[in-house]
Amino acid sequence: MCRPPRAATFWQAGAVAHRGAGPDRIDDVSPQQEAAAVEQLVGQWSYLPDIAERYGVPLSRVRRFIADGELLTLRVGPNRAVAVPTSFLGATGPRPELKGTFTVLADGGMNELEIIRWLHTVDPSLPGAGTPLDALALGHKTEVRRRAQALAF
Repeated sequence: MCRPPRAATFWQAGAVAHRGAGPDRIDDVSPQQEAAAVEQLVGQWSYLPDIAERYGVPLSRVRRFIADGELLTLRVGPNRAVAVPTSFLGATGPRPELKGTFTVLADGGMNELEIIRWLHTVDPSLPGAGTPLDALALGHKTEVRRRAQALAF
């Protein structure tokens, strides 16, 4: 038995809208506008050379973090350079609890932009009443991943 497709959800200027979900449809939002909204939501970004310098590793190692799914990127800033949300970075490397969380969200059908947005969006029902990233930092990895799995259904 096939499930009906989910309506696409996106964040724009502080509000969540659903494409194709009744009278509140917003069809004129471009991918660039969606990316700009996520860029603003996240706030602090680190460019790849800065990450390499921060950890004292070659740039190729930072690119390996990305290829291995330990970090997610988005093109940000005036030059649309590839960057990583600074909140994904730990003291000695990418935050270890994120890789599995990225996998669960991607398996649920989210792309990198949607994953970054979801992890930075406040959810008062989570432990700590903050973002999923805050809950992960507080040690609630299982709860965050359970909710990530629930998004797929």
